[in-house]
Amino acid sequence: MAPPSRRYRRANRHQRSGTPLPFRPRHRDGGEYRHRPQPRRRPAAGHPLYRRPAGQSGRSARGNRPPASLKSPSAQAEGQLAKDRATLANARRDLARYQQLVKTNLVSRQELDTQQSLVSETQGTIKADEAAVASAQLQLDWSRITAPIDGRVGLKQVDIGNQIASGDTTGIVVLTQTHPIDVVFTLPENQIATVVQAQKAGKKLAVEAWDRTNKQKISEGSLLSLDNQIDATTGTIKLKARFTNLDDALFPNQFVNARMLVDTEQNAVVIPTAALQMGNEGHFVWVLNDENKVSKHTVTPGIQDSLKVVINAGLSAGDRVVTDGIDRLTEGAKVEVVEAHDAATAAEPEKATSREYGKKGARS
Repeated sequence: MAPPSRRYRRANRHQRSGTPLPFRPRHRDGGEYRHRPQPRRRPAAGHPLYRRPAGQSGRSARGNRPPASLKSPSAQAEGQLAKDRATLANARRDLARYQQLVKTNLVSRQELDTQQSLVSETQGTIKADEAAVASAQLQLDWSRITAPIDGRVGLKQVDIGNQIASGDTTGIVVLTQTHPIDVVFTLPENQIATVVQAQKAGKKLAVEAWDRTNKQKISEGSLLSLDNQIDATTGTIKLKARFTNLDDALFPNQFVNARMLVDTEQNAVVIPTAALQMGNEGHFVWVLNDENKVSKHTVTPGIQDSLKVVINAGLSAGDRVVTDGIDRLTEGAKVEVVEAHDAATAAEPEKATSREYGKKGARS
């Protein structure tokens, strides 16, 4: 077959559009997992660690269970108390003997008073010992450190036998809550009103987390909250979505692409974003007629995402629009439309791609 003349332009991958369908715009943005509470457990007093944190690194720990225990000096305080009590008992027996002997003048009155003072002194020592035992018991109670939340146990920060104190910045172990978890992503400021209106209407906005390549959906959640101000440097606002993550598909600090379904627009005419152009007269698209001639149509765009855009006015369902090679087109130029598999082997250097659109599709 002879190649087309110079007045022709080639258009690839054209499709016949069908009846308009519901269009579901989804805001897409790169998000990052943000862990919920991540406490570092520290002792209330300095002691050596004698029991390793419960649960291996990377495993889950239950709340209110002890991830670690410390050795306490309570035994030493109790031993000193027992010793002083024995000393007091012996001093009281000697005092009883002196009280009998002083009657027969076998001991002096001064010796009796000295023994009485010794008994009183030992009684005071015992009170101090009892306070020391109570203090040691309090430290012992605090030496049993419990997990405040359910979460994933991080790598161990200390080993058995290490001396640790309440002022240690590293802590004993780090727990990260992953059930549920939050993902933070951004939204352009010109789309904030749509989200706010949906929230005021009581809608639960669905959010999907996709992998870095946007090829695999990882998890599904819902919008939790919006930030209270716009970032002036980027013109965006931060949003937070919550995921149950029962299957542990999301991992701390993992990068994900967030997709949020805000609303469904019924009977919308949708075209690829690449087909929408901007000129002096405003937004326009190149449309193919039945004779494969192109003409410029001024359009009014509506909501859009990175792949598709809704056309509120200027196009009808079934119109074919050009998406590639647009800079080579002129009003009334005739193009040759070929299928996608033919475009790969076409030798014509000037190419334009046409897609007939008019379908409503899911925006993702």
